[in-house]
Amino acid sequence: MRGEATVLHADLDAFYASVEQRDAPELRGRPVIVGGGVVLAASYEAKARGVRTAMGGRQARDLCPDAVVVPPRMDAYSAASRAVFEIFRDTTPMVEGLSIDEAFLEVGGLRRIAGTPEQVAARLRERVRSEVGLPISVGIARTKFLAKVASAVSKPDGLLVVEPEREAAFLLPLPVERLWGVGAVTAEKLHRLGIRTVGQLAELEGDAAERLLGRATGAHLHALARLRDPRPVDSTRRRGSIGSQRALGTRPRSPDELEVILSQIVDRLARRLRDKDRACRTVALRLRYGDYAKATRSRTLRSPTDRTAVLLDVARGLLVAAHPVIAERGITLIGVSLSQLARADAVQPELPIDWNDGVRLDTVLDAVRDRFGAASVARAAQLGRDPGVEAPLLPEHE
Repeated sequence: MRGEATVLHADLDAFYASVEQRDAPELRGRPVIVGGGVVLAASYEAKARGVRTAMGGRQARDLCPDAVVVPPRMDAYSAASRAVFEIFRDTTPMVEGLSIDEAFLEVGGLRRIAGTPEQVAARLRERVRSEVGLPISVGIARTKFLAKVASAVSKPDGLLVVEPEREAAFLLPLPVERLWGVGAVTAEKLHRLGIRTVGQLAELEGDAAERLLGRATGAHLHALARLRDPRPVDSTRRRGSIGSQRALGTRPRSPDELEVILSQIVDRLARRLRDKDRACRTVALRLRYGDYAKATRSRTLRSPTDRTAVLLDVARGLLVAAHPVIAERGITLIGVSLSQLARADAVQPELPIDWNDGVRLDTVLDAVRDRFGAASVARAAQLGRDPGVEAPLLPEHE
């Protein structure tokens, strides 16, 4: 591990909402909600009133009746993300993007030409504010994990350095939810055991943590709690998966509605695969139920594929298996992730469909959409249905 704090985690604040406030001065200082039926983003003024991402629009308006609700503008968010990442890469060649609004930067080699990591971070924040017009929070530490925690603690619009000698004093008093990988289920399990702070988890022996949380999860979280995270900033990392999800609010959804939404998601993902000349082996269905518990179901194919019909058939099977639980508990989010990506020339038939017809149909539909737009052709079941919002994508290393 590094001997000094040289890793930056830069994270744009309330990204979508900040872009809206930047572009419409009358929204500055006011509570802003992006998205109508479901909250896609909320300004800090709205967050202070209890509004949260993925919350139903009606609940959000009840909490904050004076909020200004604006429709999402994904093109504007994509343009802002590209501009910010240009500043990241102009700051250092060692940039590892995590999403469209956050990245790790390694600046340890810049001391002679650009100053200390804190000076580099201060200039980066100033440039993002002056050139792109957005607030950004930055955490600096020896490890990626601590830098990410530091940026979260510094929000909004802050800068926080965690020097090596302060790491334990900074991290150990924090709630276990701050650990990278602790969700609601793991946090509840830890709370039942009387473990509420990172320090309390760190006091356990490694074997005990693995018995309580499972081998992989226990080892990972125990290492983080004890300040061990040797992962370097990797500017060449290829994306291991692609995915998309859709928040559904809290109203009941019929199986037919869910299948239409699923087909919309898979159609988009399959086209993204083919655009990048990639194929995948594993299809995962991600669900968040009405009680906000999460579940993942997946299937791995014998060989990679980029065929829409194959991917949709697999995803439908996973969704059908989940219908009894959805009927009992409701559903607030559905998503699909495609992983174990490979080059498209590895594509082989997987399921008993007419392979040549599938290839021809995908090729024709892709050509039509390239020429006339993504909305120019759709499945009959999708006509007249809300297509949802397709989030901007982080540029991939291909």
